[in-house]
Amino acid sequence: MSAPTIDHRIDVPHAGGQYPVLIGHGLLKAGAHWSKLLSGHVLVVSNDRVSALYLETLQASLSAASACETLIVPDGEQHKALSTWQQVLDALVALGAQRDATVLALGGGVIGDLAGFAAASYMRGIAVVQVPTTLLAQVDAAVGGKTGVNHPLGKNLIGAFHAPRAVIADLDTLQTLDLRDYQAGLAEVVKYGAIRDLEFLSWLEANVEALTQRDPHTLTEAVARSVRNKAEVVAADEHESGQRAILNFGHSFGHALETAGDYTQLRHGEAVAIGMVLASQLSESLGRVAAGTHTRLSRLLSALGLPTTPPKDSDPDALLALMRLDKKNQAGAMRLVLLNELGQATVDTVAEPAILECLQGACQ
Repeated sequence: MSAPTIDHRIDVPHAGGQYPVLIGHGLLKAGAHWSKLLSGHVLVVSNDRVSALYLETLQASLSAASACETLIVPDGEQHKALSTWQQVLDALVALGAQRDATVLALGGGVIGDLAGFAAASYMRGIAVVQVPTTLLAQVDAAVGGKTGVNHPLGKNLIGAFHAPRAVIADLDTLQTLDLRDYQAGLAEVVKYGAIRDLEFLSWLEANVEALTQRDPHTLTEAVARSVRNKAEVVAADEHESGQRAILNFGHSFGHALETAGDYTQLRHGEAVAIGMVLASQLSESLGRVAAGTHTRLSRLLSALGLPTTPPKDSDPDALLALMRLDKKNQAGAMRLVLLNELGQATVDTVAEPAILECLQGACQ
């Protein structure tokens, strides 16, 4: 790991104040610089893959933190469940954690969501510090205060809004991600360009080679621009009562694809990539955007190594049924994030036959 540097500090406002997102290199071994963010008993929650890589480094850098314990859970989206959430709560009870305790989430989006939800639930809310180790978590899951677990019938149906005390994004961890997980994270980066930042989308198109090679300078810029985009949206709509829903572009289709595959067939980012192409195709078929919009988006995603069509065994009717459980729906009406143009998204009601037709065309 490189010498500790903080390249960007982005403050994210929320109802209780604001929290910093620190983006840099070597931050896991620089715990002395941010351990003041921890209080009371500290429970580090991680998974077996990430802990093998980074737990020892983190523990060494936080050696001054008192009563620091660790809970290691299995890796995988299928473990983002109430049973694993219960394990985190049990560990906090066993630790004798009080209301000044801190949960430290070391891992990707699954760990961040799971540990964050446990922190939101324990004693009606204790602090959580997010230490995301995947690209997807650094640009999306760890920022914004959404926490939760999956239900067998739908993704993220159980959870709470709970802002972190801080987010520590060490970009060095991205060099050890396996290729598929790294590429999955790039989908969420592309999302920001597609929904609100056309200049960023063009920058991504111009930097495909550097991104695929994980060039540190390019990655630093991509993560910082993504976090700034998310911070601006979240600041305007912390609890997703309006504008924040645009961050779910591609997710209505994507969550259905993940659920249909029992959370093992597709990575979250892969499902979102497919979902963004489907949502842009639907936007075209509804006459909202110019023909060829989805082609440009699909070309970029493909160049970054991401899938753009549903798995061959996908059932359009089953996917539509799963989409009915989407949290954006209201009073039985299907509401999706659609494009008005690349770089500008909105949430609107869509008739089920139009969604089904889009799914049928993609699943042929």
